[in-house]
Amino acid sequence: MATDTHVTTEEPGGPAVLRRVLLDNGALSALVLLVAAMSLLSGDFLTTDNLLNVGVQAAVTAILAFGVTFVIVSAGIDLSVGSVAALSATVLAWSATSQGLPVWLAALLAVATGIACGLVSGALVSYGKLPPFIATLAMLSVGRGLALVISQGSPIAVPEAISGLGDTLGGWLPVPVIVMVAMGLITAGLLGRTYAGRAMYAIGGNEEAARLSGIRVARQKLVIYALSGGFAAIAGIVLASRLSSAQPQAAVGYELDAIAAVVIGGASLSGGVGKASGTLIGALILAVLRNGLNLLEVSAFWQQVVIGVVIALAVLLDTARRRAGSRPATPVGGPSGGGRKAAMNAGKFAVAAVVVAAIAFGASVWHSGSSGASGTKVGLSVSTLNNPFFVQLKAGAQEEAKHAGISLTVTDAQNDASQQANQIQNFTSQNMKSIIINPVDSDAAGPSVKAADKAGIPVLAADRGVNKADIAALVASDNIAGGKLAAKTLAERLGGKGKILVLQGVAGTSASRERGQGFAEGLKAYPGIKVVGKQPADFDRAKALDVTTNLLQAHRGIDGVFAENDEMALGAVKALGSKAGKSVQVVGFDGTPDGLKAVKDGTLAATVAQQPRELGRMVVRNAIKAARGEKIAGAVKVPVKVVAVK
Repeated sequence: MATDTHVTTEEPGGPAVLRRVLLDNGALSALVLLVAAMSLLSGDFLTTDNLLNVGVQAAVTAILAFGVTFVIVSAGIDLSVGSVAALSATVLAWSATSQGLPVWLAALLAVATGIACGLVSGALVSYGKLPPFIATLAMLSVGRGLALVISQGSPIAVPEAISGLGDTLGGWLPVPVIVMVAMGLITAGLLGRTYAGRAMYAIGGNEEAARLSGIRVARQKLVIYALSGGFAAIAGIVLASRLSSAQPQAAVGYELDAIAAVVIGGASLSGGVGKASGTLIGALILAVLRNGLNLLEVSAFWQQVVIGVVIALAVLLDTARRRAGSRPATPVGGPSGGGRKAAMNAGKFAVAAVVVAAIAFGASVWHSGSSGASGTKVGLSVSTLNNPFFVQLKAGAQEEAKHAGISLTVTDAQNDASQQANQIQNFTSQNMKSIIINPVDSDAAGPSVKAADKAGIPVLAADRGVNKADIAALVASDNIAGGKLAAKTLAERLGGKGKILVLQGVAGTSASRERGQGFAEGLKAYPGIKVVGKQPADFDRAKALDVTTNLLQAHRGIDGVFAENDEMALGAVKALGSKAGKSVQVVGFDGTPDGLKAVKDGTLAATVAQQPRELGRMVVRNAIKAARGEKIAGAVKVPVKVVAVK
């Protein structure tokens, strides 16, 4: 039986131990180097408030990742944790508000929901013999769908007792960080000190050998996936507490971050390896990267590239380390043994240093997310830059910032209310002179805006308002009025009668709710117009093409289509083909360049033009005034107009 020979160092004491710990833990050394690099590049990074922000921003991902650690150690995968988190939070808010259950009972029901989802996934894997990827992919869809069904696509406010979990203890220690640490300790205890934990490692190492040794593998897999679901439920509760609401579309893509955190922390996707401390380090690395790149004003698009590269490098380095560790030993005196191990560790540390240095250098020179270099600093968090309307808003904001000679930092929330809350926290840590938020959701934006208010930073809302928080101004078009205008325009084009389809935006967003509300109210004046089909297409052109095609199969003789933005309207036009603009009238919303071109070409009957570029200019103009202490109006309206085929 081969054994490793360890050479005792002649350097006793703290420095030698610290160096050895860093060399033996690539993820930890990468985290230390990353923190050091970010501290040198940004004077705002190494402050107490910002470090606590990093902890809060890592909390949800870390809790999800702790649950996923159990699954990955046992050579499985769980793609459902993000959806299960959203479903559990929705169950909590729905049962506590709509059903009037006590908060403690609603919380237990939410955790039970997560465990039940995990048990279903575990049963499909253990007894249904489905691959974990397929079983949990199915649960991902089921969980998200149930969250939307229960909430009817709209956020549900959570009770004050739950919102308190997103606050601090003693005015400085965030409760989400405490929950994260507690869940980490529970994970470490389960993995290292229980029969279930030892069974996980055994199953991941060799499932057949584990079965032959007497472990009831099927039963243990039920326990493993139930734990993953329970941890996802707790993460969902923490997320809802931060946003003061349960968002049915929350935590989209978080399962990938959770898996990445586990792998970056040193776990093997082939099973048998992984620990709670490594998972925590992986989650912190992702949080530090996002926080630091935000502080360095790196473009949101490049942030995704950097994080993807880091994940790929982490897996490559882990694979190389395992291959090196599996090579047979060579005679003493050769380039192996203690010398090879030391060289391998030093090489790993050097590679980590080079990677972090490259990231830091790139971040320091690539400030493509900002305009201006000095003077007044203003932050702008856009709900998504995957939409031409908000791209135009950003362009107008940057033009005004350049004209005024101020520094404007732009971030992309990617339609994720939690990510937007993190961005507003980062702007607050940077002591921006004023902050502009284009909310993903008006309710979810409240807590982070309150924190900025408390710090004395004026916050302005663009296009959509913020609920349960004070803002200096709302610069927007009236979405409800625009919806009414769209209804009137379409009804007049149809002569007051006909059958129409409605394409809705992202479920739960205030823009979709308000435009849909305005359109429905406007149609009341035209009883001859009947809505025969209504489906969400998520403000996306490709989805609208598919949804419209399907609705046209179910409903013959359609006379008109209303889409809550121009992208969906253009997808509908594509689905209609030669009928668009002739036998079927399509009305959009936003007035994007592509939408206006379609109106000019006659395929789009009309669009409610909001002039997003002008909106961006006006909100920056007012943000500069607010930063300088000048008085501004509480509501600034950007004119809207209908652009129609003549």
